[in-house]
Amino acid sequence: MENLKTNKNIIATAFISLMLIGCKAPMATKIQDQVKKTIPQNFDDQDIAENNSGITPWKQFFTDSNLVNLIDEALKNNQELMITLQEIEIAKSDVMYKNGKLSPTLAAKLGAGVSKAGRYTSEGAGDATTEIEPGREMPEPLGNFEGGLMANWEVDIWGKLRTEKKAAVAHYLSTVEGKNFVLSSLISEVADNYYELLSLDNQLDIIHQYMELQKKALDVAKIQKQAMAATELAVKKFEAELAKSSATEYDLKQQITEKENSINALLGRYPQQIVRTKESFMSIVPQTVYTGIPSQLLANRPDIKQAELELEAAKLDVDAARKEFYPSLEINATLGLEAFNPTYLAKLPESIAFNLVGELAGPLINKTAIQSRFKTADAKQIQALYEYDKTILSAYIDVANQMSKIKNLDKYYELKAQESKALDDGIGIANQLFRNSRADYLEVLMNQRDALDAKMELIEAKERQLSSVVNIYKSLGGGWK
Repeated sequence: MENLKTNKNIIATAFISLMLIGCKAPMATKIQDQVKKTIPQNFDDQDIAENNSGITPWKQFFTDSNLVNLIDEALKNNQELMITLQEIEIAKSDVMYKNGKLSPTLAAKLGAGVSKAGRYTSEGAGDATTEIEPGREMPEPLGNFEGGLMANWEVDIWGKLRTEKKAAVAHYLSTVEGKNFVLSSLISEVADNYYELLSLDNQLDIIHQYMELQKKALDVAKIQKQAMAATELAVKKFEAELAKSSATEYDLKQQITEKENSINALLGRYPQQIVRTKESFMSIVPQTVYTGIPSQLLANRPDIKQAELELEAAKLDVDAARKEFYPSLEINATLGLEAFNPTYLAKLPESIAFNLVGELAGPLINKTAIQSRFKTADAKQIQALYEYDKTILSAYIDVANQMSKIKNLDKYYELKAQESKALDDGIGIANQLFRNSRADYLEVLMNQRDALDAKMELIEAKERQLSSVVNIYKSLGGGWK
């Protein structure tokens, strides 16, 4: 009885000592999210409004049926998206693994072996003088046959395993948000490339129209040369300009091919023609975009939600690393049959063997490994906070820039349209004067060049208008719903 009391005191003393050791675990760095707290109430001088185009489903936001079909195919076949989906599966498996560690493990075992102890050892001398049954000595060498069940369980007394599971869940959810961000980016990229392709188509049409004007001007220059009203220099200038336009034509054709293949790559397919309607490009009216309030970015943008979940996972990792300094309780048990001869396995209860061990262990010295793990987790937590703050700040600035870009591009497009119309009117006047020998060929040439440049810039302005709408839609978190 006295021995039992003494053993209890020893166990209690050991347990208290281990707890005191655990209390010396380092503290994590306290972090504060300043950017989220100081996010402005609105964008620039915009009135506060709840309307937000970012929550509009992409099939309602994009109205071009050809573009919708391309996006649909990209969402089914894009390799980057497929890779991201596998990252989700990996994270999901990690959650299952961490959840499995909370429960005991049970395994079955079968074993057979043989051993012989030296005669002049305590084991050998004991075996030599032992009789299994009266008149039957212990066999030599001694066999061993066993079969049974083995159980192992780390009791989660400090919640370390549950914390690791929560961290795995947070990481899994962040990969889901990462997939949503890939969706949003993919839709935006397909739309951007589509509008750029339409822009190149229209630029090629303009070059063809310009070449027709140059051919007519060249014919006039040749006629005037024959009539001694112009020189060979005028003919050569128009021929050179026509050759230059032909070179630009082939350059645009190459750009169109590359842009088509960029879209095909996003769709996960080999090169083929992209179905599109280029004729209505210049008449497309960019959609009106409503930005809502900045705080909605926290809920709408997948990259912000992903960064927030990664921050949560990093905090939990620090907590789990800190709990490594605490003692752990592990229980091991075995139950089965064991005998030196297989025929004796059926003799019960003599062949029954069992073992039950509980171990409480905690680190005492040389804690470098767990200290390093803790410091790494703590640093990653601070890094995740900076990443989260950077993502929020970048999102706000992105929306503010796109809003300003849309406003300025509207004015830019309007003025470029006026410039293009004025120069188009000037082409007809200059050609008429040239036919009547009242204008120099250089005036005609420069006027045509200016008109071409203005039309090209007008087409590019239209493409930039449409792309800016696509980009602000993505910036507001649109596309993944």
